[in-house]
Amino acid sequence: VQLQASGGGLVQTGGSLRLSCVASGRILGINDMGWYRQAPGNQRELVASISGDNIIRYDDSVKGRFTISGDYAKKTSYLQMNSLEPEDTAVYYCNAEIRTHWGRDFRKYWGQGTLVTVSS
Repeated sequence: VQLQASGGGLVQTGGSLRLSCVASGRILGINDMGWYRQAPGNQRELVASISGDNIIRYDDSVKGRFTISGDYAKKTSYLQMNSLEPEDTAVYYCNAEIRTHWGRDFRKYWGQGTLVTVSS
């Protein structure tokens, strides 16, 4: 199983970016999907998550600016980021809870990260 994240880049304050994360490989089911970020010197933190029954959570710092969505048929999650601020600068990682074999539990997989840089 692989998760491929894309969509990062350099944007000015107030700009927007849309991140995508596509899962591939032997996938029998996907449960929760999420986006995390890690800024230099900081720990990785949860930005947003969406569950298989569409329960969505956001970190307080991104509420009203970021929107997470999931297309389970396409095995893809998206993170629409608007009104970006320099404090949003980080490497963004996606993850997903995936079942690869019947009878086994869901396991969390991570993407490789995509860099988002917001200039002031």
